[in-house]
Amino acid sequence: MEQKETCFAKRVRCIVKLGGAAITSKHKLETIDEENLKEVSSHLRQAFVPDSTSANVLGMDWSRRPGQSEAPSFIDDFSDQPAGDSESFIVVHGAGSFGHFQASKSGVHKGGLSRPLVKAGFVATRISVTSLNLEIVRALAREGIPSIGMSPFSCGWSTCQRNMTKADISMVIKAIDYGFIPVLHGDAVLDTLQECTILSGDVIIRHLAAELKPEFVVFLTDVLGVYDRPPAEPGAVLIQEIAVREDGSWSVVKPKLEDTSKPVEFTVAAHDTTGGMVTKITEAAMIAKLGIDVYITKAATDHSVKALSGILKGGIPDDWLGTAIRYMS
Repeated sequence: MEQKETCFAKRVRCIVKLGGAAITSKHKLETIDEENLKEVSSHLRQAFVPDSTSANVLGMDWSRRPGQSEAPSFIDDFSDQPAGDSESFIVVHGAGSFGHFQASKSGVHKGGLSRPLVKAGFVATRISVTSLNLEIVRALAREGIPSIGMSPFSCGWSTCQRNMTKADISMVIKAIDYGFIPVLHGDAVLDTLQECTILSGDVIIRHLAAELKPEFVVFLTDVLGVYDRPPAEPGAVLIQEIAVREDGSWSVVKPKLEDTSKPVEFTVAAHDTTGGMVTKITEAAMIAKLGIDVYITKAATDHSVKALSGILKGGIPDDWLGTAIRYMS
């Protein structure tokens, strides 16, 4: 895969995967869960912006919101403020109820830009996912986080038969070095073999982790973690710890499942063109294989606050609900 030499000054503390289902209403087309998104943005500020409180936040979204007669302005509030800095982190978000519908209906993930429906779907998918990206950037900016939206397509990322072949992260690194927080997303991209496809946010986060070597990675989802079967099924058990081996295979460490011969089951929504939880676990295992701890937990909860804080690296407390995925040497 084509990749420029990685050279950066600031260490990335964490990469956060913000699951689309956690910040959008899954069954309502292009509908954001405003309450969850606001809570998640606040938690990210608390975790990565030192000495910040809700009372002293200086908002960076100066655009007019729906229902407002004029744009808010915080310019005067900045005049007497010392230069602040947040810890370096990256946000990668999924699409949720944005993008998946357009991509699945037009078959963008299967390729074939020569077909009018696919080309139109490619455009429609990007309109949808970039509109969600903007709203997430704005939510973070309102919490005083200097967030910058970055689209893989616009950064020149591409694939070959759905496998990433080109991913220049130089602008991501430059943004971090200048104190910005990059916000990337799953995107429709060009593919040298099938002309186009969908690049999953989970694949993006694995690539960024391999290049930037963060201290830890957090997946924020709409469920508490990985279960031994679809969590809506009776008797579903939350898997608290997964060990990843050198060959990339993984096994459940905690709790001890009664039937270890039965594989863990996952479900994928019919409109999800990125693989859902199956892709998430596969990519998380590859990240853990690099020696980087991965935590999967429910967004906008006390459990996500603990995961984002980094305290789980010192040990998993008994009252924490989530799934830790770690390399087993």
